[in-house]
Amino acid sequence: MQLVLTRKIIEQLQRELGRAGRREIGGLLMGEHLGDEVFRIAEISVQHSGGTSACFVRHPREHAAHLKEFFERTGHDYTRFNYLGEWHSHPSFEVLPSRIDAHTMQSLVCDRTVGVNFLVLLIVKLARRRKIEATATAFRAGAPAIFVPVKGDKETRRRLGVVESAARWMRGWFSP
Repeated sequence: MQLVLTRKIIEQLQRELGRAGRREIGGLLMGEHLGDEVFRIAEISVQHSGGTSACFVRHPREHAAHLKEFFERTGHDYTRFNYLGEWHSHPSFEVLPSRIDAHTMQSLVCDRTVGVNFLVLLIVKLARRRKIEATATAFRAGAPAIFVPVKGDKETRRRLGVVESAARWMRGWFSP
């Protein structure tokens, strides 16, 4: 699996993370399936409330309308466009999921009312020169979490600082 971030998403993240400062923010990831387990982030929602300098508490109801509008705009083509997961920032910490983050995502993917086969958690922060540092982790019911490479498209590679070294650190750290 791989996630691709476009210029539009990078610029939106830069803007929102800059406004939030040291406070954690987050939202939903809506993506487009490009094939061969490659997904481009098409849109994100942004929740400005519920974050402190050390945690982010998601409020799903705040994102329901955004998700509904996304599905309407994409013609309810769920095989191509769908909800991929969640994102939030770690402005004061490494861009790695905490145990609480992993537990939350695992509980969501196991919740039959959510109705997903997998979920991705993207964690971001604004780094030097306004680059985005990012890691992504995929969660599946009954399976260990896996590291997901995050890439910029051709336009955004210079704007994205991806923490690739996290892959080694994360292997085997999570359990279902």
